[in-house]
Amino acid sequence: MTATGPSPLPTKNGQAARPYRPMTDAAVALADGRVFRGRGFGAPDDADGEAVITTTMTGYQEVCTDPSFRGQIVCMTYPLIGNYGVSPSGDQSRQPWVAGLLVRELSETPNHWRSTGTLAEYLARHGIPGIAGIDTRAFARHVRTVGDTRAVLVRDAAGSDDAALIERARAAPLPGERDVVAEVMASDSETSGPEGGPLVVILDCGVKRNIVDALVRHGARVTVVPYGTSYAAIAALGPAGIVVSPGPGDPANLDHGLDVVRHIVADQVPYFGICLGHQLLARAIGAKTEKLRFGHRGGNHPVLDRATGRVTITSQNHGYRVDAASVPTGAGWRVSLLNLNDDSVEGLANDALPVMTVQFHPEASPGPWDNDDLFGRYMGMVRGDVAR
Repeated sequence: MTATGPSPLPTKNGQAARPYRPMTDAAVALADGRVFRGRGFGAPDDADGEAVITTTMTGYQEVCTDPSFRGQIVCMTYPLIGNYGVSPSGDQSRQPWVAGLLVRELSETPNHWRSTGTLAEYLARHGIPGIAGIDTRAFARHVRTVGDTRAVLVRDAAGSDDAALIERARAAPLPGERDVVAEVMASDSETSGPEGGPLVVILDCGVKRNIVDALVRHGARVTVVPYGTSYAAIAALGPAGIVVSPGPGDPANLDHGLDVVRHIVADQVPYFGICLGHQLLARAIGAKTEKLRFGHRGGNHPVLDRATGRVTITSQNHGYRVDAASVPTGAGWRVSLLNLNDDSVEGLANDALPVMTVQFHPEASPGPWDNDDLFGRYMGMVRGDVAR
């Protein structure tokens, strides 16, 4: 029997379901020669940058608004994205920062009581393109083989052959080649938290909202200042502690921040370095940083506390790490935390100074909450009532 037309669409509550649309009008091309085609959504624009993957299973809105993803085309390895929509509570900063988003299956009918719209509408509103329907498993396996790489996302790619797309990908800029911290940091200072709480100043390299919320939840009054603020201006605020936030790009390019970090350590102001703040502390004490072939991005990275033997599951988002062999062994410095997947340095501490750093996101959003207690530990250091 010869089929004369499409089968009837299934119905729900008497209405035809939305048709599956397998069309391949968009494409993402990688500089090494691989091209993936799918259906475009979000903004009708092209994007270029560094192709990366994240293994987090939820929190796509938090991923999009994490400043550390500035300049990157992000592939979500979890197959169903957008099913609970978007809401203002999911934003981790003032806007999304991803260059583009790649998903396997995009939900166009989200269902959640907080939802105020779809992910496609949200990205379109902020000028960010996406592609649905690509083989994200194959994409992830490829990136883990060749490493994070230059890429281009083209929304109207139906008439473009692979060779032309690949040529465009090879010209794509990488976040490490420009000052992406200056692009994501807020230009003004902002204060929140209870009056009378110990003042913690955050140096904003790309801070996430939940870092501020976590410190406030643990009793701090928080003032966020832009990266590039001088140590004299920070010290004039009279901080009881200073946090250097996460942020995008190559830490080897941020020489200006090293003097600020050195002054903080020298004056023994309690220091908490998170991700980029961890890397800047390492550089300030003479250690080196290096690029990972493919970054640590996701919510399932096991980290060992070498002092206690405790293992926690962490949320991570970085493409660089501290070179373990370059960490100084004198003056009380030590590697305090290790990644159990590849032995990366996940934290530094000092036996005599009020310093703690982590190469992961204790504030989660998205990811596990195993390390929220680190904010309590840091605030104990700020108050002077707990050991380092």
